[in-house]
Amino acid sequence: MVSELNLSKNVCVIGAGPAGLVAARELRREGHEVVVIEQKHDVGGQWLYDSKVEEENPLGRTRFLKVHSSVYASLRLISPREIMGFTDFPFRGKKGRDMRRFPGHKELLLYLQDFCDSFGLREHIRFNTRVENVEMLDFPVLDKEHLKWVVKSKAEKEKEVEEVYDAVVVATGHYSHPRLPSIKGMDAWKRKQMHSHIYRVPHPFKNEVVVVVGSSLSGQDISMELVNVAKEIYLSSKSPDISQGLSKVIAKHDNLNLKPQIESLHEDGKVLFRDGSWIIADTIIYCTGADEYKWALCRYSYSFPFLDTKGIVRIEDDRVGPLYEHTFPPSLAPSLSFIGIPRKIIGFPFFESQAIWIAQLLSGKRSLPSWDAMMQSIEEFYDSREAAGIPKHYTHDIAEFEYCDKYANYTGFPHLEEWRKVLCISAIVNAEANLETYRESYEQDEEMLQVAYTSTHFTQHGPQDST
Repeated sequence: MVSELNLSKNVCVIGAGPAGLVAARELRREGHEVVVIEQKHDVGGQWLYDSKVEEENPLGRTRFLKVHSSVYASLRLISPREIMGFTDFPFRGKKGRDMRRFPGHKELLLYLQDFCDSFGLREHIRFNTRVENVEMLDFPVLDKEHLKWVVKSKAEKEKEVEEVYDAVVVATGHYSHPRLPSIKGMDAWKRKQMHSHIYRVPHPFKNEVVVVVGSSLSGQDISMELVNVAKEIYLSSKSPDISQGLSKVIAKHDNLNLKPQIESLHEDGKVLFRDGSWIIADTIIYCTGADEYKWALCRYSYSFPFLDTKGIVRIEDDRVGPLYEHTFPPSLAPSLSFIGIPRKIIGFPFFESQAIWIAQLLSGKRSLPSWDAMMQSIEEFYDSREAAGIPKHYTHDIAEFEYCDKYANYTGFPHLEEWRKVLCISAIVNAEANLETYRESYEQDEEMLQVAYTSTHFTQHGPQDST
């Protein structure tokens, strides 16, 4: 529903990663006052590389993590740069920088810094400031039309500040808080255990016997990096049906071995696998979560330790809910919203469509369905996932271009271009077959790349540097 109203709200955005930055831009475009609170010293969120991990709990078992980024030093993008940019700010290759189609993580950080500076967002961001608490102003009185939020934050070496906002947008990401498997003997195992969240470089594992738990993309990347320094690497996977690409890598390296899931861990360093085989290991690196090891990024848990909604929004087995369209809690929307909850999507354009909808709802230009209609939609979604046999902890794993297009319809946001979809699928298929080379060898994409680079996404600002 569209209205001519244009109300200006005072909005707090939590996080200055991709989701928070595009939220700030769209809120400002809609006429809102915006403050972005960011715990680190610069924008980028997950893409702001942090090498100082020594003080972090190696398994992430703390309420507030000291390290936000899970990026390791050698990480390169698993998606081609063409598909990743915001709709009006293409992720181009620039001379003097990393112009590869699958660049290193620093290149994406530079893109986000460019985005931030191009739209004048930096002056609206409070850096080195952590949000300590967010709660409703007049609870238990719930007046959705006039609901306000108390945000307590603390800058480094400063006293805590308490402020009241008309709305809060949570944009803190979901690749920071490790989701660990449950393994018998895990707490009694005396040797080194860590989650890949704090893995950065391979040299600390020189001459070690390392077990990498989970054949996620990150698990595969880390295993391939360790083969040059570790004595032995054992990649523990739920399924023996691994990709052709991973099979090629294992066949190529004598010190890289595929193993089934771990049955139990023992105090003397023994790692017993479910096929009865065992080894004595120096280190275990967890690159998975729950009870599954799958072809995906490492699993992380949603965590909002600062957010107090009096139980209205809950996290149960990695389901954040209830959320209408993965964005709005019906009892608190639109004054509270979340950007970046869905996984297995082309992220940046989706974040952009979320930000536009939130901004227009807050200005009064659009309105949400009734509470009953939103709750019914949520329940129908949950029921459809259950009927399809999808576990609860995959609630926010979308993996559908059609959903992104449906979401876009709420604000008239453009649908994903066909070339974007084709290049996304091509990268996944190529990685499955050619794990070590897919980032460098992509002849099958040449024709679609021409379509992409002659599309309005890349030509709207005229000719510039390109890959």
